[in-house]
Amino acid sequence: MKRGLRTFIGLTLAVFLSWPDTSHYFAQGVITTAPWTGTWSASPDVTGDPGFNNQTIRQIVHTSIGGTAARLTFSNVFGAKPVTLGDVHIARRESGARTIAGTDRAATFNGQPYVTIPAGGTVQTDAIPFQVPALADIAVSFHIPSQTPPGSTGHIEGLQDNYIAPGDVSADPAFAGGVVNAAGEQSYYFLTNVDVMNAAATGAVVTFGASITDGLSSTPNTNRRWPNRLAERLSRAGMTVGVLNQGISGNDFFTDGSGQSGLKRFSRDVLGQPNVKWVIVSDDAVNNLISGNPPSAQQIIGAYQQLVQQTSAARVGLICSTLTPFEGLDAWTPEIENTRQTVNAYLRDKKSGCDAVLDQAAALGRPAGADTSSAFTRTYNSGDDLHPNDAGMQAIANAVDLAWFAALPPINAPTACGVLASGEGLGAGGSLTACSGSVQLNLQSDGYLVAVRNGATIWSSRVSGTPGVEVRMQPDGNLAMYDSNGAMVWQTHTSGNPGAYATILPNGYLVIFSARGTALWSSEG
Repeated sequence: MKRGLRTFIGLTLAVFLSWPDTSHYFAQGVITTAPWTGTWSASPDVTGDPGFNNQTIRQIVHTSIGGTAARLTFSNVFGAKPVTLGDVHIARRESGARTIAGTDRAATFNGQPYVTIPAGGTVQTDAIPFQVPALADIAVSFHIPSQTPPGSTGHIEGLQDNYIAPGDVSADPAFAGGVVNAAGEQSYYFLTNVDVMNAAATGAVVTFGASITDGLSSTPNTNRRWPNRLAERLSRAGMTVGVLNQGISGNDFFTDGSGQSGLKRFSRDVLGQPNVKWVIVSDDAVNNLISGNPPSAQQIIGAYQQLVQQTSAARVGLICSTLTPFEGLDAWTPEIENTRQTVNAYLRDKKSGCDAVLDQAAALGRPAGADTSSAFTRTYNSGDDLHPNDAGMQAIANAVDLAWFAALPPINAPTACGVLASGEGLGAGGSLTACSGSVQLNLQSDGYLVAVRNGATIWSSRVSGTPGVEVRMQPDGNLAMYDSNGAMVWQTHTSGNPGAYATILPNGYLVIFSARGTALWSSEG
């Protein structure tokens, strides 16, 4: 199956509103029903730590999108023995290891403060009622009460100072006794994901690759990796799209060592992410070419063909990145360069099966924009002829076409007169006619939902909302309107009622009924 760029916006965004049942009870008993979307992630691998014992780890996470609640994932997927951790806290970061007083919230696991993660397993916290800021630092702190084996599951070379303190000081804003984990090479331990509840989120894009994606050679502690820069661009454009970094320095498509091979980990690290809608496959193949035993162009193309099949089956949009130049490395040869150019020509061909192409080679080549250059432009070269510097990271992010992420999922048209059932909706210019009488529910071209009787408007969403481009009856029972970026601009506030439906009555009233037929909301007021 071939899916060109023309069909990308319409087709690959169709995850597309089969929203999962994500109702969770907070401690206060409040129910929230927005789907989880990732705001930060780090690819799991094996770290070089000596083990932990009665210590607290405070890790700094830089978010991409915000939300009204948070959920944390901890992994022991590469552990040989169970690991116990707990007294987990999340807070806004002030500076260094210090958090902002009053922002701290505790997390639980099925209501309990501690959890044991089995060898090879992962755990998630309960929903945490915490206002997650976008493009900001938060601190995740947790206590490890007993000795753990060396070599934890985590992420090495995270380019972010993290902190360790003796005893249990998770809730302490000052993090008493804490020091920078200098021996850990800015690694993350056990924590792999932070998800948020954000009803406006259109989904998450995973950036998948090796050291260029991981941000190697960008300035530590400044969040200048190209995925961070992409998150900033999306935010400035008013687009609520989570950006999840799944780069592992040294990773390649075919061999284990620096993490599991790219093809082996793709299902877990990409397709397993919450609310994933797109993936940008970046630089794994570059490492294959400089490995000392470079594969043929056809072998690399075969890897991309596997990813086309997997993303197509999962209905995730596949954005393929061209392979960046590296002439100047000892590993570079004219034969390897020919392989790189052959692969790039294939990826740029609409017959490749990629939904879109991020042309990193053109963005970084010398001179700038030279898509067949074998070497970096000097202003983007970190000095090793392989990794971009901060300016190069920005150039990659700037080469991303934000239109890839702007479209909304397809709408299921109404199947019965007068009714919008769960999952059904109207696009701009769409209409729903009542089963009797001269009454319609219209989503006008000006972006307002109106009820019309005998040609006269008797109700409009204008009184309580801003214009949108579609309205959907969601499986959670909420009738919601969205703008072109997927931001919710109007709703009936009837979530928490799975199976509810909307009806336009012969008298012109729009009513939301529960699955049992109880009226939950009416345009009558």
